[in-house]
Amino acid sequence: MIDLYTASTPNGWKASITLEELGLPYEVHAIELQKNQQKEPAFLAINPNGRIPAIVDRDNGDFAVFESGAIMIYLAEKTGRLMPADAKGRSRVLQWLMFQMGGVGPMMGQANVFFRYFPEKIQSVIDRYQNESRRLFTVLDGHLKENEYLAGDYSIADIANWSWVRTHKWSGVETEGLPHLQRWLDAIAARPAAQKGVTVPVDLAALQQGNGEGAKKFAEEAAKILQR
Repeated sequence: MIDLYTASTPNGWKASITLEELGLPYEVHAIELQKNQQKEPAFLAINPNGRIPAIVDRDNGDFAVFESGAIMIYLAEKTGRLMPADAKGRSRVLQWLMFQMGGVGPMMGQANVFFRYFPEKIQSVIDRYQNESRRLFTVLDGHLKENEYLAGDYSIADIANWSWVRTHKWSGVETEGLPHLQRWLDAIAARPAAQKGVTVPVDLAALQQGNGEGAKKFAEEAAKILQR
């Protein structure tokens, strides 16, 4: 059994979708970020960085793993699925996983901060992160023109990038003119494990729609934890 400590964010979904795809039994422990539960001693004992997600593998001596990418690699290697065992195949998956961790995630995350959460709207900064996010989308689109998935067969690399790219509207970044990226987004969205994984621990879809009151309230709550 896997204990999953998480919240409904792209990084959280990376872990929950991976668990769903692998069919591993897991118990969800929802971390309420607005209540600063990620900074409580019990959680810091699992993840000293005080961020979600984190897991504890009860079947492996209560082994704790933090950082979403490290969790995905651990689970893939634990089961022998979603990542090839050969050196070249494994490297391809890790390259695209690192592309998300070093590029897509940070750029979209900062776009979220300045486009949605930051009280002062600094247009040059917003443009910087939205434009870089869009550039990364074009890299994905170009690669997906010749490839069904990012690294051969469907893998943790696809899960990681999809978990972020699917939220592009929240970051203020469009996917128009990127047909291969859109094809890939739709294909993964149709997978039952992805559909289930993005509802863990709660389904945020209704809260983040457009620019209405729900989106405004969600952004206000998210802004409260920026400095934590």
